[in-house]
Amino acid sequence: MTTITFDHAATGYTLAQARCLAHAAALAYKNADRVEATAAGWGFDRVRSFRVPHAAPFPLEDTQAYIAASDQMIIVAFRGTQPEELRDWLSDANTLLTPYAAVEGNIHAGFYRALDVVHPALLETLEDWHTAGQSLWFTGHSLGGALAMLAAARTHFEDPSLLADGVYTYGQPRTCCPKLAAAYDQAFRGRTFRFVNNNDVVAQLPPVPLFHHVAEERYFDTQGRLHEKMPAAMGLIDRLGGATADPLAPGTDGIRDHFINAYLARFDSAQEGATSGAGRKAKSGRGSLNGLLPE
Repeated sequence: MTTITFDHAATGYTLAQARCLAHAAALAYKNADRVEATAAGWGFDRVRSFRVPHAAPFPLEDTQAYIAASDQMIIVAFRGTQPEELRDWLSDANTLLTPYAAVEGNIHAGFYRALDVVHPALLETLEDWHTAGQSLWFTGHSLGGALAMLAAARTHFEDPSLLADGVYTYGQPRTCCPKLAAAYDQAFRGRTFRFVNNNDVVAQLPPVPLFHHVAEERYFDTQGRLHEKMPAAMGLIDRLGGATADPLAPGTDGIRDHFINAYLARFDSAQEGATSGAGRKAKSGRGSLNGLLPE
């Protein structure tokens, strides 16, 4: 199932909307021409891409994002990075927290810098384009998910009229201290959905207790079933099952589950099951990483 049809009038959570925004997050990995052409096919008549370089020794080469707008809907999507690179960065013992200017609390210093270089231009574009009361959505995968969550927060705190209707992230790492996470959850209650695919290693980083996740988690289990709530004990058992599913490729499950194409496959299967009532497919393709990176 590859057809993507955005409901530009949507305002709340649906599986179809979550799937479309996952594809919007995947599109952030493409070049500006591909982004514009694809977004136009989805019904967005205004598209602007952003790419701001970083100076060494910052671990990211640049921050990339795009905004796509129609008369009813605006999407802000951030590009992620490869899981091996992000895992090394997030596991660094020198990872620091820095004060967050918009509200009390601390955020990951690297994420703050990655967002800071592009946020003024994003906010200016949003204020120019958000003229007809359009719904507003933020999305991203991996690092892009962290930036989408933090951008939604900063945008709203700097311009209260720009409160996102939805913040949908996929394989997002922890971004901030518990105090800031609580403040975010209060402001964005019922608007944030943080999807985690089974053993996705990036969703387990940086470590607690310094860093904390925001709500609400939606969890794909080993069989590809999507759960709104997963009890801790059941989640531990399920993750163990996923980790041992392929004895020929031990230790690769956490990376494999993080790829954006793995998330897209989960959503395609879930949507197909919801539409046909035929159930959902089990995890497959564990013997190879082929087909799991963006093309």
